[in-house]
Amino acid sequence: MFAVLSVSRQLLPWYDEAIMPAKSVASALVLLRLFSLAVVGQTLPNEKEQIAQRERLAQQYDQEKQPDLAIPEWQKVVALDPKNVVARANSGVLLFSPGKYADAVPQLQNAINIQSNLWKIRSLLGLADEHIGDLADAGKELEASFPMIEEPKFKIEVGLDLVGLHTESGELDKAANLVSRMKTAYPDAPEVLYAAYRTYADLSGESMLSLSLVAPDSAQMHQLLAHEETREGNTNGAIAQYRKATAIDPHLPGGALRACGTAAHIA
Repeated sequence: MFAVLSVSRQLLPWYDEAIMPAKSVASALVLLRLFSLAVVGQTLPNEKEQIAQRERLAQQYDQEKQPDLAIPEWQKVVALDPKNVVARANSGVLLFSPGKYADAVPQLQNAINIQSNLWKIRSLLGLADEHIGDLADAGKELEASFPMIEEPKFKIEVGLDLVGLHTESGELDKAANLVSRMKTAYPDAPEVLYAAYRTYADLSGESMLSLSLVAPDSAQMHQLLAHEETREGNTNGAIAQYRKATAIDPHLPGGALRACGTAAHIA
């Protein structure tokens, strides 16, 4: 037969006295109390200590350039302390670097939700959003963070991505305005100069198309065609277009007439 003894919410079977003498039962109970005290004395580190341990490990792996080991440690810190902005941000950065953009986005977003003025983190979030095709959020984050970034190389990268987003969405005026400011700030940066060339060329093409649709036989359209002929080295064609322009509107601004005279002189 069995009796049941309840100790710390656990049901433990004990032989009754018919099988186990009372002295043995008493000895067993003493041992049980000693065991319980030993367990209490060996409690796990508290939450703060666990977080500190994980942070130290993560930082050590960061310094050793072992992101595959650092990421799990930062994520364990996040599990223990979901509002730990450092752990969120570091997890996102380490996931972003090897191109794990979809995994990086939630960590970066949560870091921003906790502290919105982390401008580099917001930029990385925008770049990650762009990589996963979330262009609306990408533009929002890059526009917010771009003016606040100070490090030139990273600012150029963010700015050029933003120029690309404006161009892709058909906002060429915004793209041209931004690239013009970047060109002023970084006049010797080849990537900025190339972006300026591409943006102005796109804007020029858009303006040419608009003019051809709105006023295909206008003096301004012939001026534009004359300019294109001049760029291509077709002087006779340019003169012909300038003459058509001045025939339609003899009162064109002086620049157009001088251009016509210059082209005629070259011919």
